[in-house]
Amino acid sequence: MSDKIYHIAVKVPDIDEAKGFYKDIFGFEELKQDKVRDHTSCHLTDGGLDLAIIEYESEDSPEAGLAGPGACIHHIGVEVDDLESYQQKLLNKGCKIVSAPGVLPVKFNTPHGVLWEIVPEGYFQKTINGQ
Repeated sequence: MSDKIYHIAVKVPDIDEAKGFYKDIFGFEELKQDKVRDHTSCHLTDGGLDLAIIEYESEDSPEAGLAGPGACIHHIGVEVDDLESYQQKLLNKGCKIVSAPGVLPVKFNTPHGVLWEIVPEGYFQKTINGQ
């Protein structure tokens, strides 16, 4: 199914504390945790959603600042069936692509400034299903 939200990323000041919260309160299961570029990312799931808890090395990191300072929902991710056509649709609607060309996920700001990302179908489901 295309155009479905499979991924939400939350920027936090302490990844271990946040991970414990989501696991203890909501029963999320930890899938993986690793260092990616300028942040540590822990992926959790409820069986259908990939919830990424992100702790940046510094608030001065260019990617950390894309969603604003402090703890917040950093971005929301949608799987799409045709990445190139969606990028064109976004540009036609006044969105700004903020990720480097050819890099997945494709991050963009909506015309009102909210950070989202698009990826090919199956991208987040591979994480959720442990592949």
